[in-house]
Amino acid sequence: MERRKFLFSSVQASALLVVSGNMLASALPMFNPIKKKKVYFHYLLFWLKKDLSASEIKDFENFFEGLKKLPYQKNLRYGKPAASSPRNVLDNTFTYNASMEFDSLEELEAYGQLPEHLALVQKYKPFFDRMLVHDTIYN
Repeated sequence: MERRKFLFSSVQASALLVVSGNMLASALPMFNPIKKKKVYFHYLLFWLKKDLSASEIKDFENFFEGLKKLPYQKNLRYGKPAASSPRNVLDNTFTYNASMEFDSLEELEAYGQLPEHLALVQKYKPFFDRMLVHDTIYN
């Protein structure tokens, strides 16, 4: 009988520990909120000129390779439209897109003013008819 009481008390104590531990864990953010890092996302769309040769189109990728070498930006990726199934909300009329991340709005703004960035834009601007930029902040 004593053993049964001991086992029952042990189970009760364990359950109390689990419940109180879960309650404490759920209350901790109220006392020490975890700050989520904001990320600034820079998304570019390009419509290249129709009369460019295949080698000029390939050369345009050097624009992105040059941007990769610049400070502030991270995770630069670029590509062409996917062969997604057509649907009303899909716009894959662009020739290239690129995306990159920044740690702050100040870094994104500074990146846009870098002499190297401006030189690359100037060099490759004759390749495209249209460019569209979307800047987004993610929490």
